[in-house]
Amino acid sequence: MNIQPPVAKLFLSFRAALRLTAGLGALLAGCTVGPDFVPPPDPQVQSFAEEPVDVGVSDPREAQQRLALGKKIAADWWSLMRSPQLDKVLQQAIADSKTIAAAKATLAQAQEAVTATAGGLYPQVNLNASISRQKPNPEAQGIQQPGSIFNLYTIGPSVTLPLDIFGETKRQVEQQDALAQFQSQQLNAAYLTLTGNAVNQALAIASARAQIKAVEAIIADDEHNLRSVEEELKVGSSTKIDLESARSQLATDRNQLPPLRQQLSVAKHALSVLAGKAPAEWSPPDFELADFKLPPELPVTLPSEIVHQRPDILAAEAQLHAASAAIGVATAQLYPNLSLSASFSQQALTTGPLFTAASSIWSAAGNLTAPIFHGGTLTAQKRGAEDAFQATLANYQQTVLTSFGQVADTLKALEHDAQLVDGQRRALDSAQASAELTRTSFESGQANLLQVLDAERLLQQARLGYVRAVAQRYQDTAQLFIAMGGDWASWRAQAGAAPGLASAPAPRETAMALAPRTN
Repeated sequence: MNIQPPVAKLFLSFRAALRLTAGLGALLAGCTVGPDFVPPPDPQVQSFAEEPVDVGVSDPREAQQRLALGKKIAADWWSLMRSPQLDKVLQQAIADSKTIAAAKATLAQAQEAVTATAGGLYPQVNLNASISRQKPNPEAQGIQQPGSIFNLYTIGPSVTLPLDIFGETKRQVEQQDALAQFQSQQLNAAYLTLTGNAVNQALAIASARAQIKAVEAIIADDEHNLRSVEEELKVGSSTKIDLESARSQLATDRNQLPPLRQQLSVAKHALSVLAGKAPAEWSPPDFELADFKLPPELPVTLPSEIVHQRPDILAAEAQLHAASAAIGVATAQLYPNLSLSASFSQQALTTGPLFTAASSIWSAAGNLTAPIFHGGTLTAQKRGAEDAFQATLANYQQTVLTSFGQVADTLKALEHDAQLVDGQRRALDSAQASAELTRTSFESGQANLLQVLDAERLLQQARLGYVRAVAQRYQDTAQLFIAMGGDWASWRAQAGAAPGLASAPAPRETAMALAPRTN
């Protein structure tokens, strides 16, 4: 038996019914209630600090820096420090970071949630099939005869179309998309945090090593002083008090080494973890401060632009968008909900008559649900969503203020670093000259040991102070790039092969409103 023509007619009829259902849906759906999200306006602040910032140093022996307002941040900003070892470590950290891997997976999950929610806007088509064996009760229908046992075969497609007249599903899709944008900015923040922390730990290694070398030089001087005192004691030119003073100074300075070595170990272990390795299987390079160069220009993003650059601000904006969409979802629940459905089936007592015109059954239906009384629940949910939006707006504004404060702190820190380096350089020069003169005077008998020890102590403090000031200048330079938001966009563009990683934030508007849309 050839059953193809009836089958073709079956599905042609079903397709016509499907088109009719979809056409009715398109006719009835067209009004999305709730507020349309408009991004917050750009801040009107003209500068970060209350007064102009000068990061230059007066000593020509020190590296010079200047602020470059409005200049674009380099993609791999740490490369401006001209350390091939640092570049290599950062490449490894980015490639092997478990934090970035987790953020990527979370973003992919959020994007799938958008797709899953958007599926509710389309017809839901299913194929239904059933086989049952039945024995009816004819007496229930007034028939005085025994019932017969029979089999019933049913097969056919069905379609359901939620019309989403007031846009509840559209707002849910909008909300999920905003949450996906939030996760996208979380990924950017993970990249920025990783690179910033890795650079800071590399600089911490270099700083600790420089301080250790300075202390070791101090200890060498102490040991020389002790030998001198011992020689003077033999000829009667010094006393046991002088000897004990020299020993005490040596012991005190040696005690500075363990804490510095602990700082070095902590920094090395932290950088190993950031590079995605266990400290036992990988150790970072022995960075030296001399391996780094201070960038001569420090890009400073304008206040009106930093809100487009920092991932934490963009993430807060995405949360604000999601809160706005939630108001639309709660508003739509106050309105009627209408859906259409249609089915076309073949039903027969045996398999033979299936897919024939005589076995065809069909149905079309519309379902309307309108809220009448819910004890104030739906209205309270809408008010709650509006309150949540206001709370999220305040959190966004606080995030912007906090970011401005961080930038201002970093700019002033760089200014104070420059002043401190100048001061420490002068102190080091003066202490070194004083120590040399005092030592010469001591050897010629014109100065006593106490004067030598005092001069050496001042030189020790100046050496350590200078090393710390130089290291802090490097670290605050890195902190400025982080506070500006880095250049995660270039990294995302390079990583665009992964789904969704190259997506850019939507263009921003210049006002915020909660105006309902009724188109």
